[in-house]
Amino acid sequence: MAQPQFFETITKSFTEVTITEAGVDTAEFLEAAENLVKIFGLFGNPAFVVVQNDLTGNIAKVRAYLAHNPESGKTLESLLAAEKASIPKAKDRVATDALMWLLRGLKFTSLGLKINLDNPNEELSESFTKGYEGSLKKYHGMMVRPVFYLAMKACPYRATFYPKLGEPQSEVLPKLQAWLKALQDIVAKEEGVFKAGGYGEI
Repeated sequence: MAQPQFFETITKSFTEVTITEAGVDTAEFLEAAENLVKIFGLFGNPAFVVVQNDLTGNIAKVRAYLAHNPESGKTLESLLAAEKASIPKAKDRVATDALMWLLRGLKFTSLGLKINLDNPNEELSESFTKGYEGSLKKYHGMMVRPVFYLAMKACPYRATFYPKLGEPQSEVLPKLQAWLKALQDIVAKEEGVFKAGGYGEI
């Protein structure tokens, strides 16, 4: 029996995250982000645990804020505004910091996959290295960078990875592209929100 396609196994896609004038629905965004982490499970290499742990740790912190503040945390935008209003010092805003790092991690992931899709002759390790250099690298210190570069080297060959998303590829790849576009749109939107609100840099 054929394995189910990856996008049939996830509980929430970025294409399904509600975005209104009030902003991006926090709970739905977090669920979609949790499902994104599963992609790294398909990479089949323990070197990526550091990436997975980084994402899941930040998801947990934002989810904790939402659990305690279901109304003010309803959208990413309201969460940021509420935490800024209630906590004067930026360094003490745990949820804002976690969301910032989560968005940075999502940007890295989306860049790596997008670069790879746009360059069919390029291996994932090269694409994700470019994605890292275009996102997380500038925020990482000298101790962290080698850990991430090691993970980049551990990327599977594209001939191994893409079939793991499911078959036929003619069905799966358009789903991946739609999922990626929705993710990138959210990241771009929040980059603007962070910049405009003085919350940090994605």
